[in-house]
Amino acid sequence: MSSLYVMRGRDQGRRFELQGDVVSIGRESGNTIRLRDTEVSRRHGELRRTSAGQWALVDLQSSNGTFIEQQRIENHALRSGDRIRIGKTWMLFTQAEEQTSPPIPQVDIVSTNEAVEMSQIVARSDRSVVSRRVDELAREDRTAIGDLAIMLRAAQAASHTLDIAQLCDRLLELIFEAIHADRGCIMLTDPDSGDLSPRAVRTRNASPDRLQISQSILDYVMTQGEGVLTSDARDDERWETGASILRQGIREAICVPMQGRYGVVGVIYVDTKVRATESIEARKQRRFRDDQLHLMVAIGQQAALAVEDTSFYSALVQSERLAAIGQTVATLSHHIKNILQGLRGGGFLIQEGIKQKDDEAVEKGWRMVERNQDRIQHLVLDMLTFSKERSPDLSTGQLNETVQEVVELMQRAAVDAGIGLTTRFDTNLPAIRFDSEGIHRAVLNLVTNAIDTCSSVEAGRIQVSTEWDPGESRAIVVVSDNGEGIPPEDLERIFRPFESTKGNRGTGLGLPATRKIAREHGGDVEVSSTVGSGSEFRLWLPGPCEPLEDLSDELPQHPTLHG
Repeated sequence: MSSLYVMRGRDQGRRFELQGDVVSIGRESGNTIRLRDTEVSRRHGELRRTSAGQWALVDLQSSNGTFIEQQRIENHALRSGDRIRIGKTWMLFTQAEEQTSPPIPQVDIVSTNEAVEMSQIVARSDRSVVSRRVDELAREDRTAIGDLAIMLRAAQAASHTLDIAQLCDRLLELIFEAIHADRGCIMLTDPDSGDLSPRAVRTRNASPDRLQISQSILDYVMTQGEGVLTSDARDDERWETGASILRQGIREAICVPMQGRYGVVGVIYVDTKVRATESIEARKQRRFRDDQLHLMVAIGQQAALAVEDTSFYSALVQSERLAAIGQTVATLSHHIKNILQGLRGGGFLIQEGIKQKDDEAVEKGWRMVERNQDRIQHLVLDMLTFSKERSPDLSTGQLNETVQEVVELMQRAAVDAGIGLTTRFDTNLPAIRFDSEGIHRAVLNLVTNAIDTCSSVEAGRIQVSTEWDPGESRAIVVVSDNGEGIPPEDLERIFRPFESTKGNRGTGLGLPATRKIAREHGGDVEVSSTVGSGSEFRLWLPGPCEPLEDLSDELPQHPTLHG
């Protein structure tokens, strides 16, 4: 199946499988491929399947354009390996083969005692020979120029895919274009056992054919790091006494190592079979040339580097994943320990108050339990929000109502902390599509954060307001305070997981979760702050794509001042 792989951008690492005949790309939630990139238009472009089964990329008059490499396009027929840039997002297009691939035939590695016929190496090649050949290409004939083109295409294939099986299939296809081989296969070493196993097999005819490859050839190529071209001669002094190479109807074969930076990762093998209709004189003529051996050695090098890079990338991802798990466990353990201590302290006060019949102690202990219950709930909700990829459950509604619910919920906490909490709603705010529960959670995090930062200043003040920006067609929730403020060097750090400026009071998940919710809607969270004067957080969401019925009359009239 064809796919888009995000190489760079906020959605880096995601792979989108292309299904159906039309795939839309954009920032809106209704798109098949939704990119969390503010420079991407709401409906940026479309991928359209042609009658031939290929894909074409069409730009839908986007603001910032659509690019293949560095060239802006309007309508472009995609080829496998094309790199697409939309906004700040880079994606790699991979075109699946439409025909059904035949099952991989069996490959037998034949031991020496099963030999029926000896073979002779008639040429050898290694990397030093290939390096000298590159210098000679300018003086060679058209055949050498064609070989250079094959090498360049092989290098492109190696650099444009992270799928090893797809790479092996493509390399065999290129080899069969350059060499008149009847059969071929690519075998890779298992990283644990070191055994060779086939990853791709190709035959000139349509019917699968069982390959039998000499263990002697494989041992020689793997240990010596040399490519070999063998004929069906009866003996060869290069092999140990008694060693043999099985060739059941094989006229010639080429086997080359896939030599990477740190060792041989596999082999590439091709051969030609003797046809019953061929004359004796025709059988004596060589089908493979020395320069074809050199070409395959060069292709083997490119393939090996790609295999190594993919293996290292997978190992790096796994290492980063384990490191992230360790950091998460360590950080959460610290916060959970603090919460448990608070619960234990509250429980102790309640227990002692009951024993002493001290209602004041019981009430104080219960307030401690309630606070730590809230901390548990916030921690769990933030973990679920941040760790899970989700699509918001959109419905049309009034953003003012959701914000008002948050203010009413946090009113008691603000009063207890001696903080003034006021609101100012824009009555011209139109109805928009948003996930009310998600935005409720996001605004709650911002207000909670403001209460925490204002608790250490005298006469703390918080204002929660809404605005409508008709020029940008977006709704904005503003939470401003006169708290401690945030140093400039920490403004971006506060949106990283487990990065908290509140010490033991914060988990470091609230603001990252809030930004994630906003970006899932196609919006974002922006912050400005001055140390000692306070901070302002602006959470914005995209407005309606088309005029909606004005529901402002249905908005209940709330008082503008609380506390």
